[in-house]
Amino acid sequence: MFDLDYFKKILKEMMSIDSPSGFSDNIAKKIEEYALELGYPFSRNQKGNMMIEVPGLDERTVGICAHVDTLGAMVRSIKDNGHLAFTPIGSPVLASIDSELCRIHSRDGKVYTGTFFSNHPSKHVYKQASQEVRQEETMEVILDEIVHNKEDVLKLGINNGDYICFDSKTVITESGFIKSRFLDDKLSVAIIFTVLKYLKEKDIKPSHHLKVLISTYEEVGHGMSAIPQDIQELLAIDMGCIGDDLQCSEYQVSICAKDSSGPYDYHMVNGLIDLAKKYDIDYAVDIYPMYGSDVSAALRGGNDIKGALIGAGVFASHGYERTHQKAVLATMNLLMRYLTK
Repeated sequence: MFDLDYFKKILKEMMSIDSPSGFSDNIAKKIEEYALELGYPFSRNQKGNMMIEVPGLDERTVGICAHVDTLGAMVRSIKDNGHLAFTPIGSPVLASIDSELCRIHSRDGKVYTGTFFSNHPSKHVYKQASQEVRQEETMEVILDEIVHNKEDVLKLGINNGDYICFDSKTVITESGFIKSRFLDDKLSVAIIFTVLKYLKEKDIKPSHHLKVLISTYEEVGHGMSAIPQDIQELLAIDMGCIGDDLQCSEYQVSICAKDSSGPYDYHMVNGLIDLAKKYDIDYAVDIYPMYGSDVSAALRGGNDIKGALIGAGVFASHGYERTHQKAVLATMNLLMRYLTK
């Protein structure tokens, strides 16, 4: 039904492009390419968010949104020994980035590689190597350059405020598992485009005029704070959470009833549950206690909308994440049914 080869292709392409919050020009060029290939107009607003318009069967306007920005870091300061102190962008699980590869983008366009380490990485040297809590103050980035001091680093063109980007390490297994950093939320962007491709090829129009919004600041809380005023309801496609006290698995689409910002629209949530039941889509309804979405940002921004949230179940969120093709297909199916109901 859906073109999974296309889904895998664009997912891998997006995962290869660094795009922590606010560093979106390169990924925006790729999103524009996908939109134009499908024949849909593409635009960006002042803050860099993207919009793709899809004509519908009537003039009522609905929106779906996902975010292409990711977690990351910035150079906080350059240490006297040439190592980099950093500040996180968003809220990565810092223990999960110990010994991870990264890229440092200087403001003049140069890219350097490096590795995140704890300040006491060697078991053979430091007693605290295993027990030390991984946090900003106890970690650093070591460049893959011969540098001995701060001056050597400055000569490379690296300065405070430069972006540090994590390697996504994307793997898709033959058994259907998808493992990568930043499934939150490039996975959902790939899901949306795969559904749009299906509708285009089958010449199926959405029930209503559709605006697809892709934000570039979701991970820092204000991605969709401003949206087009003609949108009457907004459905976020983001990751579904997995863990204690939650029903969702890596094989299902999650429908979120409430997160840290409060309940989602009662009628939209009921409608999504009804669609999942009607079309035999494997789903779970859950509450995310430490989660906020672009719909949350839109509501806080004063937009007069109804809002809801769905997403493929993702394990180990904000770490090295994992889901399964079954969850992807369930999410695609529910999104398609929502758009054509």
